[in-house]
Amino acid sequence: MKSKGLLSLLTFSEKRRDLLLFLLEQPSTLTNIRKKFDVSSPEIAPRIREMESANLMYKDPSTKMYTLTTTGKIVAKSFKPFVDMLDLIEKNEDFWNDHDLSGIPDYLLDRLADLKDCDFYVDRLENVYTSHKSFLETIEHSTTIKGVSPVFFSTYPQFFKHLAEKDVPTSLILTDSIYDVVKTDFAEDLKTYNDGEFTELYLIEGAKVAFVVTDLFFSMSLFFKSGNYDPRTDLICVDKKGIQWGNDLFDYYLGQAKKI
Repeated sequence: MKSKGLLSLLTFSEKRRDLLLFLLEQPSTLTNIRKKFDVSSPEIAPRIREMESANLMYKDPSTKMYTLTTTGKIVAKSFKPFVDMLDLIEKNEDFWNDHDLSGIPDYLLDRLADLKDCDFYVDRLENVYTSHKSFLETIEHSTTIKGVSPVFFSTYPQFFKHLAEKDVPTSLILTDSIYDVVKTDFAEDLKTYNDGEFTELYLIEGAKVAFVVTDLFFSMSLFFKSGNYDPRTDLICVDKKGIQWGNDLFDYYLGQAKKI
């Protein structure tokens, strides 16, 4: 089979695609392949022969295990991010289609596959503020906290004042407009936060994304394309890749911010 047929070979068959990615993890016997995909030998055998004909895999005569060829490994390693990206988008297509993604830099959009193990949480409208309170309680268990906030919740100033008093390392980036609100209406809370030994406060002109990243999780919410903030839908990650992606997003905004 010519190499130009590899794309159709993998995209037109979920079994072939999944088999390629499964063998990328480690070689496997036919028995384990059958167990993994819950299929009989007659069902999986044609897919194996097709992959062998395409020089993507072979059966090692000494171990009797199916193994990716060098070409197979190259293809699998390049193909996996694409599959992960599709899986992430298909989890909640409306989230990606309806929201403004301009607050995420291109190099992190290219790495959206890092968020494949994240989940989406959508609140009922009447429960938004109740769930937001629970969200703050979850943050409190973290040992380091970073966040960007272009939106304001009345619970924020007192909560972050509380973190400052507990000496929790906290770095916040606020938009100029949000800082003006806090400075005017919550001056004492702001002073306590700024006086904290382990707190940092930065200002940025504007941001189209709201998020918090800690040592335990990453949570992100976006604005609709209409310009209105969506307080109901959050992307939540608790895996290492997702948390690292969140840290990299924070570093992006930190590079544009000025310290108070």
